[in-house]
Amino acid sequence: MAGLFDGLIAEIGTTRVTTRIGRVAEIGRGTIVAQGLSGHVGLGDRVTIRSARGALAGEVVRVARDGVCILPESTPEGTTIADIVEVAGRAVIAPDDSWIGRVVDPYGRPLDGRPLFRGAVERAVRAPAPPAAQRRPLGRRLATGMAAFDTLLPLVAGQRIGLFAGSGVGKSSLLARFARGIEADVVVMALIGERGRELREFTDRVLGPQGMERSVIVTATSDQSALARRSCAWTAMAVAEHFRDQGLHVLFLADSITRFAEAHREIALTAGEEGNMRGFPPSTAHLIMSLAERAGPGPEGAGDITAVFSVLVAGSDMEEPVADILRGVLDGHVVLDRRIAERGRFPAVDLLRSVSRSLPDAATAQENALIAEARRLLGAYERAELMVQAGLYAPGSDPVIDRAIKVWPELDLFLSESAEAGVDQSFQRLAACLGSGDGPGGQPPGTSMTSAARMSSSPAQG
Repeated sequence: MAGLFDGLIAEIGTTRVTTRIGRVAEIGRGTIVAQGLSGHVGLGDRVTIRSARGALAGEVVRVARDGVCILPESTPEGTTIADIVEVAGRAVIAPDDSWIGRVVDPYGRPLDGRPLFRGAVERAVRAPAPPAAQRRPLGRRLATGMAAFDTLLPLVAGQRIGLFAGSGVGKSSLLARFARGIEADVVVMALIGERGRELREFTDRVLGPQGMERSVIVTATSDQSALARRSCAWTAMAVAEHFRDQGLHVLFLADSITRFAEAHREIALTAGEEGNMRGFPPSTAHLIMSLAERAGPGPEGAGDITAVFSVLVAGSDMEEPVADILRGVLDGHVVLDRRIAERGRFPAVDLLRSVSRSLPDAATAQENALIAEARRLLGAYERAELMVQAGLYAPGSDPVIDRAIKVWPELDLFLSESAEAGVDQSFQRLAACLGSGDGPGGQPPGTSMTSAARMSSSPAQG
């Protein structure tokens, strides 16, 4: 009975006895200036503007002696001079264990038509990362349910990786496979700026009941304000921190950081900041880095937040500002290639452009040898591919290329395989793939003579 009424008590505790108010003094293009609040509000504080046509929420984006500038969440139609502006205070969220299996908005309100209680403890939406000197190292290797990530691109507890892809190459489907397959106690997913019709499709069909039963979805659709879209990532991270502080392993998925940065750009430019990084303001770098640093291993006694941040890269430009900033602070990056997707292999991971910085520690010496051999042969095939396809390569010219041609079909198939049997079985399968093209150097480590003989009958592809 101890916690039976905690949610109700928390709701009652939000009732305000007094409220600081100001008055609308100026209405501009997308912003509102209020007087009477200077000295009582700070940057990022929430306010509510009350007019004859209803209430309008907003956020303080600039503070001056003679007034504060407010960015409303929607167009300020109907707002007039001298309308009341109520101070709602800093942006906070109060997650609860009962949120698992639910869909909420960036302000902790339910979107699935059912009541949702607040938790007993409020958390700042923009919270600092755990102290760096108190954080534990990366943890154990995680099973993912996909052969490529169980072997060649391993993921460990507390690791943060980026998923870089253009539109339509299977990014959302891969995130859903992570949500269903990666070992975790709780999954928290931020859907930032997605199309409204896709939310129900994602939760019901792509993620499915299996994924939803351990997930919390925080979403702000593309038609919502930049404030809501930016807060979506922060709120989802605060929810993940709630479960991390209970000692649980949390999988955090964000789709996408690009839309998070674009929402911040809109807000920052409105507040008067100049854009100088291909239109992004200087504060974008700190914004992205501070969000990424909140994930990762927790301090002693807490759990871990393993994070996957997706980034939309137009034209596969890995040097554009958002991709470049995020890649520099993560523990690995996965690149999805449109050409691979167009020939029907999913996930369309470009292994040679992808890196897991959990290696070599996440694998044994024998497993690292298999990974290095697979990368060497895939690299050799990529360098010779045009010659092979054009019929310009003469077999026997280079033993490494000869072997790469033999193993490529099996390796390419391996990168799309599921791995329900676990990590060890995936490495056995990888060894078998490499055994299909023994060269002068003999079989790769871990390959049996039986599997090598069986796989050597695979047709060469070129």
